[in-house]
Amino acid sequence: MEVVINTCYGGFMLSVAAYRRIEEIKGHEITDGYRTFDAFRSDPAVIQAVVELGEEANGGFAELKVVEIPDGIDWTIEEYDGIEWIAEVHRTWR
Repeated sequence: MEVVINTCYGGFMLSVAAYRRIEEIKGHEITDGYRTFDAFRSDPAVIQAVVELGEEANGGFAELKVVEIPDGIDWTIEEYDGIEWIAEVHRTWR
């Protein structure tokens, strides 16, 4: 499975060109609410747009990267000051 993450300080953000390309690939407008889910980061249209556009897919202060993770992993995106990584979900008690 592939997932898009941000690899620099600032945070995940796609460019306007990337959003337009995603909408072209999907054939419809995407909603703001969908963009907040981790599933958006692994959407094949998002992956395709980031790969096709390269640096042009980066929005704001983002440096996007497509990361390959094993299929069947329960994953989440974690971050520190905008730099992101993918972590396997596990149980936590507090």
